[in-house]
Amino acid sequence: MPEERPTMPPVRLRTDAELARDALAAPLLARAVRLARWAEPGKPVASGGVLPEGELRAAIELLGLSGDEDGPEHTAQAWQLAVDTGLVEIDESEEASGAAAAARSEGEGEGDGGGAGDRADGEAPLGDEFSALAISGEELRLITEGGPRDILDIWLDGFETVLADAAAPDLGDIAAQISEGGELDLDAIDWNPEEEAEFLDGVLGNLYLLTALDEEAAAASVPLPALAASMIVPEDMDEPTDDILEEVSEAMVRLDDQFRLLAPTGLIDYQPVDEALIQEVDGEGRIQEPETAEELEDEDVSRYGMVRLTPLGIYAVRARMIEAGIDAPAVGDLAGKGADILLDALPGHPEPAAQAEAEQWLARRTPEEAARELLAAARGDDEGAPLRRLTCQQTLSLVGTEAEPALREVLDDRHLGGLARVWLAEHGVAGVPEPSEAMVFWLTVDTLAAQLATEGDSAELRDLVRGLVDQSGSFFDSAWRVDHPATAEVLEAMGRLHPDKQAAKEARKAAFKARSRA
Repeated sequence: MPEERPTMPPVRLRTDAELARDALAAPLLARAVRLARWAEPGKPVASGGVLPEGELRAAIELLGLSGDEDGPEHTAQAWQLAVDTGLVEIDESEEASGAAAAARSEGEGEGDGGGAGDRADGEAPLGDEFSALAISGEELRLITEGGPRDILDIWLDGFETVLADAAAPDLGDIAAQISEGGELDLDAIDWNPEEEAEFLDGVLGNLYLLTALDEEAAAASVPLPALAASMIVPEDMDEPTDDILEEVSEAMVRLDDQFRLLAPTGLIDYQPVDEALIQEVDGEGRIQEPETAEELEDEDVSRYGMVRLTPLGIYAVRARMIEAGIDAPAVGDLAGKGADILLDALPGHPEPAAQAEAEQWLARRTPEEAARELLAAARGDDEGAPLRRLTCQQTLSLVGTEAEPALREVLDDRHLGGLARVWLAEHGVAGVPEPSEAMVFWLTVDTLAAQLATEGDSAELRDLVRGLVDQSGSFFDSAWRVDHPATAEVLEAMGRLHPDKQAAKEARKAAFKARSRA
């Protein structure tokens, strides 16, 4: 049999138009687009598209980053993104090289030697410093003339390049090693490309999972220590060892650097670690830890870094998961599917996502059509049928009185008559026949079977069991006779759950009778 794909809970995505606006507003892509337009007439550059120093200064000024100490770095990153995504194309043909040299010569003749291509020390550029020509690429046209999906594809391409950079080793370590020995030894710089990429993917996956499981909690940022610990501390470890805590600290420093790089893409909202908390130990960064629990309580946790995925980040991480073969559904995926698929899927959704999914499914149908389709899918005596009927009942609670004809049609149905009466009564419909005692007990067993399937032996189910028995002292005398596939299983569960020993004993005896009858 083929191996089942891992499945994530569904997430709610913004529309493509909203996500495209977010992408264009992200600092890195916004700067890249400005630089691509700046390059549209053609800019002389070095081999590979590297901006010579003078052109870099002009680009920094264009972006309004002249007063920012990180301006050269931000500008270089934006230019690289423009090249990587095709917003800017680099022509290194002989013809382009000649045009670049001519453009440089023309620039020198127009001023006093302080043109955009001049070196910082006043010397003329090296011969190969203007060996290519940068021009705007086809992707720049898509930014203004394409649709939201075109913009998102460009943004995703750029995000992938930045993510790869974030998982790369420190360039300073590489430069130092090459200068010392002339060869690159990945083991010596303690970097494994696959492990590093997997770790970063895992961190983003944890943030994604948090968003999918609890939208309200995901609106708040996650403390960086908690996120790092979720990747390193074993689940069965009650108290982390000193070695584990040291690993967490190292991971926090690494993640701080990576998140600083990723934040301008719009993937995450990130508040960096307070620089005052980072100290160097044996040549590596460490996060200072509070010495006492009291100090930890008094410490502002935000100083240790806070992060959350943006809506654009949720979209991007989901896209990567799907590409990796993970089933990562979005709310609305089921809107065009049949009711049988909907009823099977909704119990696995977090509650807000389940309601949103049901609402989108209902929006494509008239209330009466939706009710008929749901009721037809809820029939059956298979093991999953009780949960389907409970999910059907919950979904029908979102439908208005226009669905009444469909509910009346199943009043005499053995599987559906009970839930139909409940719905009609809740909607204040007149003329609903009273259910028979057999139908009441059948619906009770069906509902308990569904609750067992979703909650197991939960406290809520225990309270429900106690309430049922308290309301009817002779409940077990009748319950074992109910013609339902789950009767014995439900009665056994009631024996486990009821706090009264006598009632529990009666439930077990009734379960035995039900099995003997079957």
